[in-house]
Amino acid sequence: MSNHKILVIDDSKVIRMRVRDMLPEGNFEFLEAKDGLEGYNLIRTENPNLIILDFLLPKMSGWEVFQQIQSEDNLKSIPLVLMSGRKEEVVEKIPEPFQYFAFIEKPFDQKQLLQAIKEAMSKAKQYSAKPTVSNPKLEELSGDYSTDIQNLHGQIAQMQTEMETIKKQMSQLVAFIKKKLA
Repeated sequence: MSNHKILVIDDSKVIRMRVRDMLPEGNFEFLEAKDGLEGYNLIRTENPNLIILDFLLPKMSGWEVFQQIQSEDNLKSIPLVLMSGRKEEVVEKIPEPFQYFAFIEKPFDQKQLLQAIKEAMSKAKQYSAKPTVSNPKLEELSGDYSTDIQNLHGQIAQMQTEMETIKKQMSQLVAFIKKKLA
């Protein structure tokens, strides 16, 4: 099993298979969902490294999935490629320039897909999850805060290490894609 997971959410099995065939082999696990609800549940349970999302989906639209992703800090840092056969439907809901995701219009070829993935990774870097620390014990503290400050510094250091690991994995994925294109 791979550390890298790519999730493709599209109601068309043909599109899901086509995307799978366009991706380089071996360095990741390919996950797929046939509707928005299934896709959103996979996002929450599988923590993919990349999401390729159709805009028009049954059960939960791509627009609704996008809104859910954007409302959660830990999800909006995942690179997102949004697909649609009609760009104007996307622009109605989300005005250009698209700052949170890369957009690719169907039909597309391998070069366009890989370029969109690269763009999505670049855009996601600027929206990496900001750590939030909630500690109910803070109200109970007396005069000495040094232990709690040390604990918070430890949590921050751990989060920074995790973020560096994620960055390293993403750059390994980009390097692998570049190698396959060469």
